[in-house]
Amino acid sequence: MFQQINNYYQKHKIENRDLVILLLIGGLYSGGIFLSNTFVNVYIWKQSGELITIANYNLASYIFQALAFVWAGKLSKAIDRILILRVGILFLCLFFVCVLFIGELAAYYNFILGCLIGIGYGFFWLAFHVMTFEITEPDTRDMFNGVFGILSSFAGMVGPLLAGFIIANMVDDVGYNVIFGISFLLFACAVIASFFIVRKGSKGLFAIKHIAKERKRNKNWKRVLHSHFFQGLREGIFGFYITIWVFLVTNSELALGTFNMFLSGLSIVFYLIAAKYIKPHLRKKSILVGGLLLFASIFIIIFEVNYTLLMVYAVVIGVAYPILNVPFVSMTFDVIGKAYKAAEMRVEYIVIREIFLNLGRALSITVFILGIIFFEEEQIIPTLLIVFGAGHLVIYFLIKNIHIGTKKPKEILIKEQITDEKKR
Repeated sequence: MFQQINNYYQKHKIENRDLVILLLIGGLYSGGIFLSNTFVNVYIWKQSGELITIANYNLASYIFQALAFVWAGKLSKAIDRILILRVGILFLCLFFVCVLFIGELAAYYNFILGCLIGIGYGFFWLAFHVMTFEITEPDTRDMFNGVFGILSSFAGMVGPLLAGFIIANMVDDVGYNVIFGISFLLFACAVIASFFIVRKGSKGLFAIKHIAKERKRNKNWKRVLHSHFFQGLREGIFGFYITIWVFLVTNSELALGTFNMFLSGLSIVFYLIAAKYIKPHLRKKSILVGGLLLFASIFIIIFEVNYTLLMVYAVVIGVAYPILNVPFVSMTFDVIGKAYKAAEMRVEYIVIREIFLNLGRALSITVFILGIIFFEEEQIIPTLLIVFGAGHLVIYFLIKNIHIGTKKPKEILIKEQITDEKKR
């Protein structure tokens, strides 16, 4: 993995120096998030014992993540995006401090906590996206997606396992203090690394309404937005329920960490394979294969669940997500790169895409909440998992008619590739 990064850096040493720094920032961020945030859902669950509490927390995070993208996008037209990135990290730090200090009241303040982490996510990723827009070129896109996926999966493999081991071997809340402290250190390093990025602030008006209406004229852009909405439908419920499911089956943070380690470790291998072998002409077929595998994976655990079946499930999605994500992200930003005023309105394109993604997440969680209120959990949850679990399969039928010309876009933006709680 590190040899690939070195070879890539040597080949594009001058023009892509900032890209390497962005990989470092993304890796540090991923490490901090995976180390601590994996166990927040479990921490709240252990206090409340109610799925609706966990659902409310996640619903708040997705709603405010979408709002934060809009706020940060508007600010990016007036202030440097580096400042926006640091604001995002500050909110993430504030979130973990609050979880640490409110302790046993975390479940009571679930919605507020969700707001904090959602704002942190939104500000950080908006800044990260904008900083990558000028840096990444079409011919480096798949490599960047693959390498960043590897770094993120490595963080997802080591972070939860290390955190689970620390929590399991320390009394009371000492383990949580340790992992939150390490997360703060990683976030601080990410801020320091951001000082080495060359500043390229955005200018002009924030024309989000215009880009939202652009989907009426640009059919490819419309298909991409609808695809991200369906992606969000699966991620909304699966983003928290699988984590709780693993913990309920094992009653062990260490077992949950092992599950994540196995999943992310497998993803590392397949991100390498996807980055190397999935060429542009294979993207649509890869998305179909990945979508079919993700949908089929649900039936491994829907009728009977134990730790062995959960590990088999982890194998399938560990293979499927890289196969789907790498080509889907590249195709998405091929479309954006060729869209109307892509360079001038890059922020607006990012914001609109995130709104559609988080609308899908929020809708699926809202339906989940209503479902467990009006129906028995044992009856409604399997149905919801099957229905919303088809979200990634629908992506293929939306993007199969996307046709991109031969003219290369001058600029491209990148979405994070992390096999995290949302990608279950």
